[in-house]
Amino acid sequence: MTTTADATSREGDGGETDERRRENGMWRRGRIIGGVALLPALVMVLHAHIPNRAGNIGSLTETFLPWTGLAVPLLAAFALARRSATALVALTLPAVIWLALFGRTLLDKRSDGGDLIVASHNVNNDNPDPEGTARALIASGADVVGLEELTASAIPVYEKALAGAYRYHAIRGTVGLWSKYPMSDTHSVGIMEWSRALRSTVQTPHGPLAVFVAHLPSVRVNLDAGFTADQRDASARLLAEAVRDDPVKRTVLVGDFNGTAGDRALSPVTSQMRSAQAAAGDGFGFSWPAAFPMARIDQILVRGVEPVSSWTLPATRSDHLPVAASIGF
Repeated sequence: MTTTADATSREGDGGETDERRRENGMWRRGRIIGGVALLPALVMVLHAHIPNRAGNIGSLTETFLPWTGLAVPLLAAFALARRSATALVALTLPAVIWLALFGRTLLDKRSDGGDLIVASHNVNNDNPDPEGTARALIASGADVVGLEELTASAIPVYEKALAGAYRYHAIRGTVGLWSKYPMSDTHSVGIMEWSRALRSTVQTPHGPLAVFVAHLPSVRVNLDAGFTADQRDASARLLAEAVRDDPVKRTVLVGDFNGTAGDRALSPVTSQMRSAQAAAGDGFGFSWPAAFPMARIDQILVRGVEPVSSWTLPATRSDHLPVAASIGF
């Protein structure tokens, strides 16, 4: 004979068993998602050890490394859909690693003031509105402007449009430098067969400043060869030698590097200078492509001066965003 108390006891036991089963299921489900979550964590931790021998995969990974963080919310959505506690716990690992690598980048490190504003812009050789691009650069308030990817037909337009704001300028090949202050000792820097880099001393009110403008060779991504960047890397080494040997203590290097500051192949340059964006920017400051920026390949690097603020300028008719920085002497 079954009593009411016995039935109640078994119902209670059954309720606890169901609850335990649900809890256990949350930990059993989503183990595959949890395993996949370890992949971006490994990439972020070991990116420096990914070899460049096969298609420069290491450099390609470092170029877009910040985007590995997108795996966290994507996999979290799957984990929530599966109601998987295991996957959610596993996702804390790549989330913590990403924050350790890039959390400071998200902070606004810009300050007011500065003694000189420097801007750089790959104006795009197919730019249909060079005059409008010039006006946008003047509106930035920059004291010194470096331009890359100048064409023979566009150069006279830029010279005329910028003349009112910048009394001094020099062009070497496809790169140019415009300045409000006198320039001297201007010459090409041999980083490749044709002229895509120059160097000049700008006589600022605060003392001489060596300014380099460079456009490193383009890289290609294809199925056969992977990420091909040998010419860019060789040019970076030559540029690094010129910067290292320059006699002027205060130096600014601007231009389109066709690579990010985190790309190991550019370390001959980046190891001896500071990124204005990293030191005094707000966020990643992605500059390319202008329609949906995914990487900062347009750089302002400094040595012997202090980055005060760094930012991207509004889009022009180029496929790159202009970048600017305020520096202190």
